[in-house]
Amino acid sequence: MSRKQKKVVEIRTSPHLKKAISVEQIMRNVVYALLPVCGWSVYQFGLSALVLILFTTLTCILTESLFCRLSGRPNSVGDFSVIITGLLLALTLPPGFPLWMAAVAGFIAIGLGKSLFGGLGYNVMNPALVGRAFVQAAFPVAITTWTPGFAAGRFMEFIPSSLALPFMSPVDTVDWVKAHAVDGFTGATPLALQKFEHVTTGTLDLLAGSAAGSVGETSALLIFVCGLYLAFRKMMDWRIPAAIFLAATLVSGPLHLMNPEIYPSPLFMILSGGLMLGAMFMATDMVVSPMTPRGVWIYGGVIGLLTVLIRLFGGLTEGVMYAILVANALSPLIAAVTQPRIYGANKKGAES
Repeated sequence: MSRKQKKVVEIRTSPHLKKAISVEQIMRNVVYALLPVCGWSVYQFGLSALVLILFTTLTCILTESLFCRLSGRPNSVGDFSVIITGLLLALTLPPGFPLWMAAVAGFIAIGLGKSLFGGLGYNVMNPALVGRAFVQAAFPVAITTWTPGFAAGRFMEFIPSSLALPFMSPVDTVDWVKAHAVDGFTGATPLALQKFEHVTTGTLDLLAGSAAGSVGETSALLIFVCGLYLAFRKMMDWRIPAAIFLAATLVSGPLHLMNPEIYPSPLFMILSGGLMLGAMFMATDMVVSPMTPRGVWIYGGVIGLLTVLIRLFGGLTEGVMYAILVANALSPLIAAVTQPRIYGANKKGAES
């Protein structure tokens, strides 16, 4: 081709596919990968977790349908992306989170986090985390109220706070916890125990999912295995979680060696809280993550770095959500500065 001939480049919005597989197939497989995590959460927290997952997912589906109708776009519920948003949103919430607040989170996740930007492929941040961030600010007490897993009768009754009436304060669950005689439950997550009391939860408890936490963050091992399924199917860029774990290790490791009584080990940092869920299923969102080879490592590194800094030196016990949202905002810049050189062009982009 001569230099005078015009080159036609067709630019499409992400996700960009490299093989003959549709977006719907990828999204459907992500749903499959999340189902075991949802199943474990229902087994651990019972009826409240089941209804919470169904409630947020249904709210997201209805909100997606509403905004598609209002904007005149074809209904996009069939691409499974809205189901992923509903599932992930539920998995980031406490098991006794009031259902009406969960509905608000679902509406914000789709309306503000996705539809406002034009739908699938146009959102600039992970929609589930946008909804989670909103209720974090709007309902700070409810979002940090934890209830124990494996309580007796969990399949027969709701956690009292789940059924709070709209615009009413949730029922205090202290008496409910005492009535169920859950031994050793302090109402604190492993991150809170470590940050404020310097008590480290055992690795086996973090792997198996026996500690307190959000609906879907307790079993790090199960989340990791489900994420590997997507990686082996080449439906998730493994370099992003690898970069997150590497950065978290490089930042927290030296601090732990200097003062192990105050700073937790890198293994605890990776297995506790929502880092595993965020690394495997949220940071890897194809729409909001960079696609360049160097960019994905920088992107993951930013998330790992910010997560550790917020956890150890910030006022919050958890930093994954904000770390991913900040990295989402930086993703276009990261992609722009890490573009590989075009074959046959010099550093300035001109043909050689």
